[in-house]
Amino acid sequence: MKSKRYLVLVVIVVVAGLAGGQMFVKGQNRPSASKVAVVWTSGDSEVAHKVCFMYTHNAKRAKWFDEVVLVIWGPSSRILAGDKKLQEAVKEMMNDGVVVQACVVCADMYGVADRLREMGIEVKGMGRPLSDMLKGDYKVITF
Repeated sequence: MKSKRYLVLVVIVVVAGLAGGQMFVKGQNRPSASKVAVVWTSGDSEVAHKVCFMYTHNAKRAKWFDEVVLVIWGPSSRILAGDKKLQEAVKEMMNDGVVVQACVVCADMYGVADRLREMGIEVKGMGRPLSDMLKGDYKVITF
């Protein structure tokens, strides 16, 4: 029970931080074209299901941001390629409008680039795009 409360607290703190300390109330105007990039690096499926995917998917469904991008980077590419439940969750996010991209260098290191492409994920060099997001108007969070 204590870990559940901690997770809820972490999610609240993250959301408040991404919103610049402002919590949006129904009916209030939000800044235009709000964007978040969630960089998923962890090779831990529990982190994926119970933190990263939960936040990313809800950010899109609840319209916390206009644009939500999930960046698959490092060990996350390997775990995604071999885990059907994670694949189903990513497919559902994609169907709901989350943009999913994967680092080609990482995917190639793990030998999973083709598998990720088969899932409909854009696999490409991510160094420049992530740098542009960091320099631009994206909020960036990493799990």
